Amino acid sequence: METKITIVIDNKANDGIPGEWGLSILVQYAGKKILLDAGASDLFLENMKQLGIDVADIDQATLSHAHYDHANGLPAFLEKNKKATLYLRDHTACDCYSKKSFFRKYIGIPRKLLKKYAGRIEMVSGDYKIMDGVYLLPHKTKGLDSIGKRELMFRKTPRGWVPDDFSHEQSLVLDTDKGLVILNSCSHGGAGNIINEVKETFPGKKVYGLIGGLHLFNKSEAEIREVAGKIRETGIEYVCTGHCTKDRAFHILKDELGDMIEQMKVGYQIVI
Repeated sequence: METKITIVIDNKANDGIPGEWGLSILVQYAGKKILLDAGASDLFLENMKQLGIDVADIDQATLSHAHYDHANGLPAFLEKNKKATLYLRDHTACDCYSKKSFFRKYIGIPRKLLKKYAGRIEMVSGDYKIMDGVYLLPHKTKGLDSIGKRELMFRKTPRGWVPDDFSHEQSLVLDTDKGLVILNSCSHGGAGNIINEVKETFPGKKVYGLIGGLHLFNKSEAEIREVAGKIRETGIEYVCTGHCTKDRAFHILKDELGDMIEQMKVGYQIVI
């Protein structure tokens, strides 16, 4: 069974199709079309037209995590597509902020999304099966709030500001002919952690690859090489990355991982 993955939005424009800081990916699997994220605006709609994709035909939609550069296009998607259910992790809320000096900037989902489109949204918990061979998995690694603190990402809660533990982040996992393929748009919880979470969830199953951003644009060369080492240790065979990885980190990863890694750009297709 062929699985096709198309990059609709990424930072890198391609062949006259524009990009933006964000990510949107279309998965074609077992006759169904699944949208992962919708970028930072409604640009994904124009890109879909240029790529020959009819937004009305998309069967399901998921949000990787509760940040604007993945969620801001969702209202436009839900207006143009009348049938897809949108799957969000149950910890998703309008509470994500980044800290800049003494100020905190809202970086979350559109504030009216959850209420206005409540009838189209399903909040999922635990390991969730969308359809045969397609799963949404939460983080299972403990202590991820230490990453939130390091990244200066916080959540506004009734008990005050707390470091983000990325409980709103989820991995979309596809069971393909080559093994399990993980799509995690920013991998805030750590690429190595995410791959190992999937391996532990599906014991005995081969994990073939990881597709998505790795949030390395703000990391040192030593940190990037450490991430490459952790990816290599998992034994996966394929990585396709872009968005918050950015060019500098990609080239360092390429030096470490060689032919197993590819770079995203708008319109790029992965066939498995």
